[in-house]
Amino acid sequence: MLVPATSIGESMVTSRGNASAALDFRIIIPPVMRVLENSHPVVLDAEANGDWSAQQRLVVMSNLKRGFCVTLRMSAPEVDAWRLRAVQGDGLNFSAVDDGYRLCAERAGRYTLLLDHEFDAAARPSGAGPLRWPVQTDIAAL
Repeated sequence: MLVPATSIGESMVTSRGNASAALDFRIIIPPVMRVLENSHPVVLDAEANGDWSAQQRLVVMSNLKRGFCVTLRMSAPEVDAWRLRAVQGDGLNFSAVDDGYRLCAERAGRYTLLLDHEFDAAARPSGAGPLRWPVQTDIAAL
């Protein structure tokens, strides 16, 4: 008598038969690779010897199981030689390739890469002046 009338019609108790159900859930996480930061000077001023140097900070976040690779290529004819020093962390591979450098991360995660660049000026009669950022950065999934 104390049960509300609306719940009587909606509820029912059964004692016969067995009820069972199976649920199959699939959670699909899409692959993500995001450059959170790619900071470097826009223009480099020549040092006393006419060469240039700068630091690049690259922060990449990825959930790709096999990782990703960053390829750095020279895009300025004013540069005669280029040296790159990278602070290597766990899971990072660094190597020189024909047209630049390659850094690879072999697993998912967040990576902060500090890259020290040194550029030698090509021999020019007028000497070296300011240089627009000469490095092209490409990122590819593995």
